[in-house]
Amino acid sequence: MIAAWTVATLALLAPFALAVFAAGRGDAGHRLVAIALASSLATFLFVTLDFVIDQASSIDLALALALLILPGTLLFALFEERWL
Repeated sequence: MIAAWTVATLALLAPFALAVFAAGRGDAGHRLVAIALASSLATFLFVTLDFVIDQASSIDLALALALLILPGTLLFALFEERWL
């Protein structure tokens, strides 16, 4: 069963790398979407890693990231609008 979670984690690494790469290129709107996508994929990566390493406390990191994605994205959008 752990092998399936490891495969899922490895399958999520390529889209996450592409989202991080896209966050550094393009105009502000595309970067904002790429950052939101990378944050969501990072949450899924943390959840799958939690099942791979089998630590009950590591799911807290994924939960905290999931709660902070929306405010972080909104703050980034506000910064882009005001100062850049």
